[in-house]
Amino acid sequence: MKRLLSFLLCFGILLFWSSCRNDFEFTPSKGQLEFAKDTIYLDTVFTNIGSSTYNLKVYNRSDDDIVIPTIQFENGVNSRYRMNIDGTTGLEGTQEGKFFEDVELLAKDSLFIFIETTIDISTLGGLENQFLYTDKILFDSGNNQQDVDVVTLVKDAVFIYPSKDDITGIVETLSFDVDGDGTPDETTLEGRFLADEELTFTNEKPYVIYGYAGVGAGKTLTMEAGARVHFHADSGIIVTDNGSLNINGALSTDQETLENEVILEGDRLEPLYEDIPGQWGTIWLYNGSENNTINYATIKNATIGVLSEGNQDATNDKLTITNSQIYNVSSFGILGRATSIRAENLVINNAGQSSFAGTYGGKYNFTHCTIANYWNSSFRQFPALLLNDFIVDENNTVFTNDLVEANFNNCIIYGNDNPEFLLENEGEVFNYKFTNCLLRFDNNNLDGQGNYDFENLTFYENNLFNQDPDFEDPFSNKMRIGADSAADGIGLSIFASQVPNDILNVSRTVAPDAGAYQSVVFDED
Repeated sequence: MKRLLSFLLCFGILLFWSSCRNDFEFTPSKGQLEFAKDTIYLDTVFTNIGSSTYNLKVYNRSDDDIVIPTIQFENGVNSRYRMNIDGTTGLEGTQEGKFFEDVELLAKDSLFIFIETTIDISTLGGLENQFLYTDKILFDSGNNQQDVDVVTLVKDAVFIYPSKDDITGIVETLSFDVDGDGTPDETTLEGRFLADEELTFTNEKPYVIYGYAGVGAGKTLTMEAGARVHFHADSGIIVTDNGSLNINGALSTDQETLENEVILEGDRLEPLYEDIPGQWGTIWLYNGSENNTINYATIKNATIGVLSEGNQDATNDKLTITNSQIYNVSSFGILGRATSIRAENLVINNAGQSSFAGTYGGKYNFTHCTIANYWNSSFRQFPALLLNDFIVDENNTVFTNDLVEANFNNCIIYGNDNPEFLLENEGEVFNYKFTNCLLRFDNNNLDGQGNYDFENLTFYENNLFNQDPDFEDPFSNKMRIGADSAADGIGLSIFASQVPNDILNVSRTVAPDAGAYQSVVFDED
């Protein structure tokens, strides 16, 4: 009986409450909506490439449940934007994502609008390489109409991509001499070789590469000062037998925009992706390519910045890299395999493994370089600098190759781990020397042992250990050194005369500092 009385009492209260409330009675909006922002800025996009999704929050601060009669773009069905309101795409057909009717919004509640765009710049008129495209989201009409601006910058670009079979969906792959027997081999590497008319990248438009852009036998890919090269995921450049890559950047007057440098990065332009490692593959200097040069380039957000293989005995170094920066790579900044590299005024930082790895022997000469690693995104297995003379195959068989020379002169080799260089040899020829460098190595178990006999002048001469390089902000890749740097004034003049100006064209001949930068007095915030 008590249970029955309790049920009847609760039912009566519920019935009374529901009879007093006019549920689902919505009144038309009166133009009193509030918005989280008055303008939605969609970040820069390339023509015909979809943007990220951006959102707008709309509030009903009133005590009434309201209905918004219409939500639409000012440009109507011709708008290059599309939207989704709380999971719905509005009317079907040409107005889908463009026009919504009778959108209900409860009292003291809010809704989300999600906005995207894909724009073909050629349909916008004019001959500009970039176009500011705008529209408005209109809420209601007449005297109750409210609006929010939508803005995005669209850039034209040169797109390089492999062909795709319309029937099978198979994407074109590269075929070249992989095993060195003189005949092309099929590979699974998606991409195509550049045509002759594509072998010069200018600064007129950005370049967007899908798959690997190949440089064929006897061909040279030239990138002129100010060129901008963007890579889609798992894409890159591969230079094959007798091919060459020449990146010819120049000193920039504005160190923020780097207007004259050649910049190679991913194809996502949103600020969220500005410093995300591993967005694209690598610049692959395949065994047999020759006379590759990189000057005034910024290479960032790759998996491996530069992969250089073979040709350690070439008359000219396989790769000469000068006045350049490589950072935010998920694996190696530069990975050399039995190759030859000369580097001057090179800065490498923030690598998921090593900033520079010279593996399976080779020949390396680095002068006034900053090889640092302040990676903090995950655990890294290797130090900033790794040198070895061997590889191990799947059967655990060890193969060795001579490390003919590895000279580091007036360099900084440092990072947020310890030690920051590792020297491993299995063969008999393992030649290296560090001269007038600032090094991080503080390990009592290794100090003085094997390759770490720091008193042996054959391998180590006039170096400083474990003293603060005073980098400006290494976690943000600002690698200038301050006036309090231990690297200040420790460089040897004979090496400074070989590279008389630092990476910013500041003279270093009078009092050379170690590393790629001469020291400065940092501005106080």
